Amino acid sequence: MTATVFIDGEAGTTGLQIRDRLLGRSDIRLIQIDPDRRKDPAARREAFAAADVAILCLPDAAAVEAVALCEGLPTRIIDASTAYRVNPDWAYGFAELSAQNRARIAGAARVSNPGCYPTGSIALLAPLVAAGVIAPDAALSINAVSGYSGGGKALIAEFDEGTAGAFFLYGLDHKHKHLPEITQHSGLTRRPIFVPSVGNFAQGMIVSIPLHLPKGQTAAQIRDCLAARYEGSRFVSVLDEGSLTARVNPERLNGTNRMELSVHASAEGDRVVLLATLDNLGKGASGAAVQNLNLMLGMDEGAGL
Repeated sequence: MTATVFIDGEAGTTGLQIRDRLLGRSDIRLIQIDPDRRKDPAARREAFAAADVAILCLPDAAAVEAVALCEGLPTRIIDASTAYRVNPDWAYGFAELSAQNRARIAGAARVSNPGCYPTGSIALLAPLVAAGVIAPDAALSINAVSGYSGGGKALIAEFDEGTAGAFFLYGLDHKHKHLPEITQHSGLTRRPIFVPSVGNFAQGMIVSIPLHLPKGQTAAQIRDCLAARYEGSRFVSVLDEGSLTARVNPERLNGTNRMELSVHASAEGDRVVLLATLDNLGKGASGAAVQNLNLMLGMDEGAGL
């Protein structure tokens, strides 16, 4: 059986990587429209109508318009923007969140693809909050560094031209657009402090969360909690203590749909830093979209990945 897929926004960074993951597959036929007509509503609606699944790689407002354009069509949608990530009518496309969430994605007509920073943050926090290891109202800080490819064409151009600098922090107004998503899907009732950053490398990401441990709690318990949640997972793994060097490379999983989690304890055992390493354009974007597509079509979850 061959499924038809239309990528709306194929020329963008995420769209191109999704296309590359699908081009060589015999079970997928891509629907494409003339580049000169890519903003023509009639041409786009025709493409949507011909697709079993449409993947939206668009800014938020344009994604909302695209969903409206699909009204009345049987087309199923994966949206890579932030527009629907906290909408209860949309399945949240992080399959590893729970068995119930994976099943919901498989049967959904509308799936919201997770953000890159939230993928790492939620992977670390959701199991610990659910197990009572971290209180939902805990005062948390999330630090992260990403390659510049996640910032879109304008930021990519800055780095390519050498005008962006080597590194910068942003989100210092505490209003980063990923905060609602992280808070909701981690099971938190109190928004964390989230200050992401961008480095002078194209792809890759590390999310880090420092914790002071209460008396009686150990790093091993935290690691065991994470390992139990992701046992048997195809794309998310929890590393053994000491398996990473003192310098963790954010680019080490580039080109994959993998994410690795690790727990790093202080010598005294009263503090830990939780790390999630992933490709911001892989498990953090295009890889996750293809994984969700596979689930929705009843295909091998790892096909093309």
